[in-house]
Parts: sequence; structure tokens; C-alpha cells
Amino acid sequence: MKYLIVGLGNIGSEYAGTRHNIGFIVLDAFAEASNISFTTERYGDVAHVRLKNKQLTLLKPSTYMNLSGNAVRYWLQKENIPVDHLLVIVDDIALPFGAIRIKQNGSDAGHNGLKNIAQMLGTQAYARLRFGIGNDFPRGCQVDYVLGQFTPEQQKELPARVEVADEAIREYVLAGPQAAMCKFNNK
Repeated sequence: MKYLIVGLGNIGSEYAGTRHNIGFIVLDAFAEASNISFTTERYGDVAHVRLKNKQLTLLKPSTYMNLSGNAVRYWLQKENIPVDHLLVIVDDIALPFGAIRIKQNGSDAGHNGLKNIAQMLGTQAYARLRFGIGNDFPRGCQVDYVLGQFTPEQQKELPARVEVADEAIREYVLAGPQAAMCKFNNK
């Protein structure tokens, strides 16, 4: 069985480590823990890893976040992976920092990366792992907050929360979406 695990983020050094790039951060940690590395290929940085009898393709799109759908569609087709084996890791301001929420489908909730993926795939019926980044910003300053760095406090907690997200990915692939949702949502 094959899975496509996509971490959303923006390319460029000015976005490295920002809240909006949590998808990249999570996949980098997953790859490091799996002793694999990414190579630059069409539409993104890609790595392959096997978990028991499952083959995972990890993708960090090289397009800007609001154009991620092209990369996702390409790699689903290239690897012949069904859309129900797609998991997209994305930041979520509606969740407190570090909270994890896995959903099998749903709306884009105003997230431009998810919106573009749904548009390119023609469906919103794909799984997503939402990683909470909180919403501690003044009215009208959402963009600055999302594209900003984590606070020093959050940076201390980030490795442990990323590890939980990586465990959730493994659970999703090995035990299925329902088991992953029961184990990780609201934890």
C-alpha cells in the first residue's frame, strides 16, 4: 500500500521556521527519525520510506503554498496513489499551539494551500493533519502572525509537539484514520 504524505509550507529562506511552514518542519523531523533524506524532484522535495508493508512518499512542494495542488496532483498520479491515501500536514490558527487534529475530509477553513489542493483534485475528500499554531495576534495582523517565527516558549515545546505529529502520521498509515483520530485528536 502506498501513501502520499504532504507537508505544506512556503519555499525560501525567509519562511524557514515560520508557523506557516509547520508542514515542512514535521516532515523534516519524520525524515530525520527515519534516517532518510529529501531529494529535489519535480514540484518539490521528495523522500521515500517504508513503514512495515506501507510505502510512503513524503512531499514538500516547491511551489508557494497557495499553488500546492499541482505538486500534490502530480505525485498522486506519478506514484499511482489513491486520494484516500493522501495526508496533508498544515498549520491551523483555530487550534491552540501544538494541538493535533486529524480529519478525513472537510472544508479548507480559509487555508489557501488546502483550497488549491481541493481545486486541483476536484474534491475535499482527502485527509489532513492540522497542527495548531494558535491565534495570539491583534485584529488585522493574521498574515504577520502566520508568517512569523514561533515564540521562544513555543520553540522549546515545538520538538515534542512535532514528535506527536510524527507519531500521528505513523498511526494514520499503520492503523488507519479512525484509530489515528481517536488517539490524537484533542490531545
